Amino acid sequence: MKLNSSLVWLRRDLRVFDHVALNQALQNSARVYCVFVYDTTILDSLPRRDRRVDFIHASIAEVSAELQQLGGHLIVKHADAAAAIPALAAELGVDAVFCNHDYEPQAIARDAAVERALRADGRQFFSYKDQVIFEKSEVLSQTGGVFSVFTPYKNAWLKKLDADPSVLAPYHIEPHAARLAPPPANAPALPTLDELGFEPSNLAELKIPTGMSGAAQLFEDFLPRIAGYKDARDYPAVKGPSYLSMHFRFGTLSVRHLVRTVVDLMARGAGGEGVPVWLAELIWREFYAMILYHNPHVVGGAYKPAYDAIQWETGPEADELYAAWCEGRTGYPLVDAAMAQLNQTGYMHNRLRMVTACFLIKDLGIDWRRGEDYFALHLNDFDLASNNGGWQWASSSGCDAQPYFRIFNPVTQSEKFDSKGKFIRRYLPQLKDLTDKEIHAPWLAPRMLPLDYPEPLVMHDEARKRTLERYAVVKKTD
Repeated sequence: MKLNSSLVWLRRDLRVFDHVALNQALQNSARVYCVFVYDTTILDSLPRRDRRVDFIHASIAEVSAELQQLGGHLIVKHADAAAAIPALAAELGVDAVFCNHDYEPQAIARDAAVERALRADGRQFFSYKDQVIFEKSEVLSQTGGVFSVFTPYKNAWLKKLDADPSVLAPYHIEPHAARLAPPPANAPALPTLDELGFEPSNLAELKIPTGMSGAAQLFEDFLPRIAGYKDARDYPAVKGPSYLSMHFRFGTLSVRHLVRTVVDLMARGAGGEGVPVWLAELIWREFYAMILYHNPHVVGGAYKPAYDAIQWETGPEADELYAAWCEGRTGYPLVDAAMAQLNQTGYMHNRLRMVTACFLIKDLGIDWRRGEDYFALHLNDFDLASNNGGWQWASSSGCDAQPYFRIFNPVTQSEKFDSKGKFIRRYLPQLKDLTDKEIHAPWLAPRMLPLDYPEPLVMHDEARKRTLERYAVVKKTD
């Protein structure tokens, strides 16, 4: 395949290294243009202050600078991508558009529309695997079926990687950089946030590292801590996670590089128990992407259809309960501190995502889809597959071997994973004077001090009984 010119369309892959589509375009084209589209079909529904837009904006600036150093140029558009890409391809007169796969249903439909428009105009469309190690139907059961439970999927994933480690090979850009189209003499400046219709968020104040350099910085910081990841990851007051999830979401890092690094650590007997546990978390990400690809009905519906028969709480009272959960006014400190963390920073610790989701669903009886939507709007690292998978895990309606009666107790979770109340005190300073024992259930503390803190919305033991009754409709399916 030899093309005169091509256009590389960046989406969830905001980097200029180990980039499959860019590598393939450069190897097969005499001249290569690059473009990123601020897609109005996505951005127009977002609040005017959105950390994700800030993150993308900063990351795009770094991509642009990196391409310039290599002799290239980044074209930036603010438009409906489905229309803008074919139009730009025609304007530039390219032979083909190259991009990397996106597995979300809306993205698949968008890409199909773009491909149709390009082919109708006599141009080609090429898409590649880049954001995962194994995709779609690459990891199947011995009978050729799609996995529905994580552990056997993980085992098959690891076995496939062991059989073919070449999937981790990097896709080099520099050897072919001379084929990058140079910037035109009148190249416009990158659009400002204001020109895109947005205002700065508190991303800079939170000191969240952005772009390729930010991803590299976080990974280098995590590697010396990875040995302790197995235990540290569960404690929100401890610096345990990698904090790379936002970078996974926007592709400022190479998943091949990360997996290659940890596989090398394991091969050398380095990194301790934390390495395989962290690798398993990366595999969870691919598992949920595979589930979404094969089961698009999970967008808006239960993975296990029988669970759609559950009757959730509705009406004004349910709306008040939901609002209290969103605003961190449930009366359960760990839940409220976690929601405060989300609302203030756009991040929530993974253990707390499970705790807060379970509380909304199984203590308050609220439809899991309402919580999923709230997280989708507020999480910096929102990823449809992972967010949906996590919420369906919490609601027991997803692909999980645990039955419906798994119901987290928010107090015991608090006592176990924030025993000293350090995380709670950070986000709920009004509880700072309670003892380490009292802080997990303030309503049981002696009322010697006035507390600016609500009573519990529900009592967990009573809510648990209601949940078991609510789930009786699907009891036989489990």
